[in-house]
Amino acid sequence: MTDSMQPRHPEAPKGRPTPKRSAAQSQRRSVANTTMSRKEAAKRQREERRAALERQRQALASGDERYLPARDKGPVRRFARDFVDSRFHIAEWFLPMAVVILVLSMVQVAQLQNIALLLWLVVIVMIVLDSVVTGFRLKKTLAERFPDENRRGAVAYALMRTLQMRRLRLPKPQVKRGERP
Repeated sequence: MTDSMQPRHPEAPKGRPTPKRSAAQSQRRSVANTTMSRKEAAKRQREERRAALERQRQALASGDERYLPARDKGPVRRFARDFVDSRFHIAEWFLPMAVVILVLSMVQVAQLQNIALLLWLVVIVMIVLDSVVTGFRLKKTLAERFPDENRRGAVAYALMRTLQMRRLRLPKPQVKRGERP
């Protein structure tokens, strides 16, 4: 038995006969002919991309870590999502409040327009305060729980998640409000 890790001497026989030219050419042709036409290759690539996007969409709905987009993967991001989803945030009600305030500001009554302007100020201040408190708490908790992991961008990721209405968040929330992540 020969040792396969040992290099072969250049003048030593290779252990099999050299193929005839016709056999080598036919083998090359069969490999070249098995490739698809440009249209077939593009169609197959589209189908593969569609299947991958479908897997990713299902993962966003179920929280399956394997098929999530890169921005949502990892234990730090999962914890940031759970941290946000387990609490009530004023920012998630920004869009409904904005619609109400816009309607109030369009009414041609000066007092209602002043109230709408004051509501804008109150809503924005409350969202900023809530975001600052959430950011500090999350940053501290991440530093305690994941000291050796890359936490870069996790706080911004979580704060952007607070701006989305809970029902519309992707990946779908995996914790209930009030649960500890």
